[in-house]
Amino acid sequence: MKFVLAVILSVALCVHPVYAMEIRGPILYTDVQETTNTQETTESPKEESIIVSAPSAILMEASTGQVIYEKDADTQRPPASVTKVMTLLLIFDALEEGKISLEDEVTTSEYAASMGGSQVFLEPGEVQTVDTLIKCISVASANDACVTMAEYICGSEEAFVEQMNKRAEKLEMKNTHFVNCNGLDAEGHLTTARDIALMSKELITTYPQIYDYCKIWMENITHTTKKGTSEFGLTNTNKLIRQYEYATGLKTGSTSQAKFCVSATAQKNEIDLIAVIMAADDSKARVKDAITLFNYGFGKCNKYKEEHMEKLDPVSVQRGVKKEVKIEQKDAFTYIDTTGSDLNSIEKKIAINSKIKAPVKKGDKLGEIQYYLNGDQIGKRDILAMETVEEITYKSALEGVAKELLL
Repeated sequence: MKFVLAVILSVALCVHPVYAMEIRGPILYTDVQETTNTQETTESPKEESIIVSAPSAILMEASTGQVIYEKDADTQRPPASVTKVMTLLLIFDALEEGKISLEDEVTTSEYAASMGGSQVFLEPGEVQTVDTLIKCISVASANDACVTMAEYICGSEEAFVEQMNKRAEKLEMKNTHFVNCNGLDAEGHLTTARDIALMSKELITTYPQIYDYCKIWMENITHTTKKGTSEFGLTNTNKLIRQYEYATGLKTGSTSQAKFCVSATAQKNEIDLIAVIMAADDSKARVKDAITLFNYGFGKCNKYKEEHMEKLDPVSVQRGVKKEVKIEQKDAFTYIDTTGSDLNSIEKKIAINSKIKAPVKKGDKLGEIQYYLNGDQIGKRDILAMETVEEITYKSALEGVAKELLL
């Protein structure tokens, strides 16, 4: 009996269809996708013609993270209330994780009420909803509302700031250190234009609902305290919302040390831009610099957007209970060109791993799609397994041979 089983297993390992298949090598082909062209008929302005008065600035395309323009973007400077971009990011993280809800009622502590600076004059013991406090932070840049939310989420501002720095590290904000959650001047509270762009990108792409708040121009909130009930008007600190037709947000800031800063966002023809200005001389210069960058970016950018992801054929698997595994592209490819190149000439090259061995888990990377323009690689997207394929075992081999014999 043992001899018979050994013979059957030997036959299984030799003739099982998994091993009869050749491993598919790299597959190469080109495909042309439609592009969204936002370039004007006039020639795009040259980079050297841009005049940005602020000492630090950067212009980034939000969907790709591609930097279109930068000026001393890695020098550490105080960010003032632009700090609140990270505060808002952690608030929306907590909402997404179900730790808090927009309807939660939050009580203001004496410490939070004592912040000073830009505020909505919350009083100790005053209760507001999370939704209202987000409005206070986004629209009126309220320091007291920031600390109230920090204490609600983490128990103390110190613990919240620790999470801010951890989040910054994950976003590879290499030159950032937060000391508080609201941006009041403090020793060691520093970041850079590039790092501000990175956290702004994370906020607007992960939680686009932030636009529902930072686009508000004016709105009233209600204070209910021991003194009674009163209305308080919020007015947006970001004048770009009214002064620039494509503006969508995001956060201003100014202190004596930081001067005038902004992380501004704008959208035109499906292109989202982030313009960060640090240490401008005054609010007008801050707005002027941001608009200069936006106009430059929108005039210069062409966007390639992969409208349809290619359906990929299954690929062979060695030593698996199945001879093939289904695969798919992880996500669609987008690219921002600033050179005026013909984006219809973008080529795709699909490269599958030459040897795929079981076990294969769903989501494993099995290859990549590479994108080329004028011979240069401009990006890539992972190819992932759509299913799990277990490794063949003594038992599964016997079962496979038995089925074949029965047929």
